[in-house]
Amino acid sequence: MAAGFAKVSGKVLEELRKIPTPAIANAIEAFEIRPRNMGFCDSRMHPVFADVGPIAGYATTLTVGADLPYKAAKSADRSGYWKHILSVPEPRIAVVRDMDDQPVGAFWGEVNANVHLSLGCIGTVTHGGVRDLEEVEELGFAYFATDVLVSHASVYMIDYGIPVNVCGLVVSPGDLLVCDIHGVINVPMEIAEKIPEMVKKQAEAERIVIDYCSSGNVSVEGLSSAWNQMEEARRALSKKM
Repeated sequence: MAAGFAKVSGKVLEELRKIPTPAIANAIEAFEIRPRNMGFCDSRMHPVFADVGPIAGYATTLTVGADLPYKAAKSADRSGYWKHILSVPEPRIAVVRDMDDQPVGAFWGEVNANVHLSLGCIGTVTHGGVRDLEEVEELGFAYFATDVLVSHASVYMIDYGIPVNVCGLVVSPGDLLVCDIHGVINVPMEIAEKIPEMVKKQAEAERIVIDYCSSGNVSVEGLSSAWNQMEEARRALSKKM
């Protein structure tokens, strides 16, 4: 049902999923298409489950709140939100921003995890709260979040299908995300297919220093030489892009 969104091949998506996000970040830098301090979530975002993930997929977006008296919480159209999810290519990652100053109620729990899993979502990236940890981990649904909470309070949906800011990363519907133990990064679609090869070549450049450090015969002069060789190899890669 997805239409109007760019996507990469399943092979490339699986390759990206297996690459550590720090290596992806380094590879993106070589293409010089965005500032080095942008494109990823800050330290507030973290994986909740050690054994669920890494994941790679396309973003759906939603804003929520919970810090209101129950009768005052008027929710956006739920079926419209579900249709928005289905408009994005699979596999999907549900990106949610809690608009309260301090999250007090979790949008995510066992029920919503099951709903989203049935709609092709493999996990969530949430600037807000999650709960029902044991049940959701058993589902294999990935939680990347800022908060673990007890209650859903008066949680309600505000809007969906719009750009949202999660821990400093602005995510739009259809954005390609990779999430692992380090956090969450946006992979620009225009270079996504080139990332795996760049990661491989950068690793070869880094081996110059790593191998020298493992040689058992290290000096400041030798280390400086190895470091300069690595930097030159990195610069050569950037020039080829």
